[in-house]
Amino acid sequence: MNRIGIFAVAVLVALMLAASTVFIVDQRQVGVIFALGEIKEVINEPGLKFKLPPPFQNVVFLDKRIQTLDNSETRPIFTAEKKSLIIDWLVKWRIAEPRQFIRNNGTDFRNLENRLSPVVQAAFNEEITKRPVYGVLSAEREKVMQDVRSRLADEATAFGIEIVDVRIKRVDFVADITESVFRRMESERKRVANELRSQGMAEGEKIRADADRQREVIVAEAYRDAQKIKGEGDAKASALYADAFGRDPQFAKFYRSLEAYRSSFRSRSDVMVVDPNSEFFRAMRGTVTPEPK
Repeated sequence: MNRIGIFAVAVLVALMLAASTVFIVDQRQVGVIFALGEIKEVINEPGLKFKLPPPFQNVVFLDKRIQTLDNSETRPIFTAEKKSLIIDWLVKWRIAEPRQFIRNNGTDFRNLENRLSPVVQAAFNEEITKRPVYGVLSAEREKVMQDVRSRLADEATAFGIEIVDVRIKRVDFVADITESVFRRMESERKRVANELRSQGMAEGEKIRADADRQREVIVAEAYRDAQKIKGEGDAKASALYADAFGRDPQFAKFYRSLEAYRSSFRSRSDVMVVDPNSEFFRAMRGTVTPEPK
């Protein structure tokens, strides 16, 4: 090999060695430099960095962004009333101490999640068993998440992470009691509906009774007024009759005879057997004798 070839090989080896000593830390990452299997340095600042070439030193990058852990188990949790609930939760976390994180979990995030998941589930078990179903569903839901986060604080320090947030995504009953809960809700709704119908029927009867009472009152008052007006009319008519009859008694006697005939012969089928010379037919015979004045 000539000198030019040897020089080219030397330059190539030098470039490879130089390349192996340079690395870039992204702003979303943490760089960890290992020297013969031990952590030599943790680099949090982004930019161009240098290290010794392998095998003396190598670098591992860890994502320092917020990570999400969702529960993968569906084991029921018992409340204070011994009711079974399924809690669907999530935990937001991120690396706080890279050295501690690597010592306890290595560089694979799945190792951390496999160890953290049962710890979170146990914390939820301890908090929910102290509370009733109503508290878990609404009244104390926020308090449950805060208490679980507080319980995880010490465990998070041991793992080398920081717990950013704990959330309950969904709370559900287990399958064997969901149907009974629905039936209870259905019967409760039916009870309320029947109660409302009964109240409506009672209110309807009350309105109808009030309307009937008002009708009776109105009819009675109208009848009273009609009778009063009729009585006043009859009184005036009687006064007119009395005045007219007082002026001409003969006319009065004749008028009473005509009223008697009208009352006696109202229908063609009426039959009356009377002596034609009786006093009843006197006006018809034209033999009405004027009374002396």
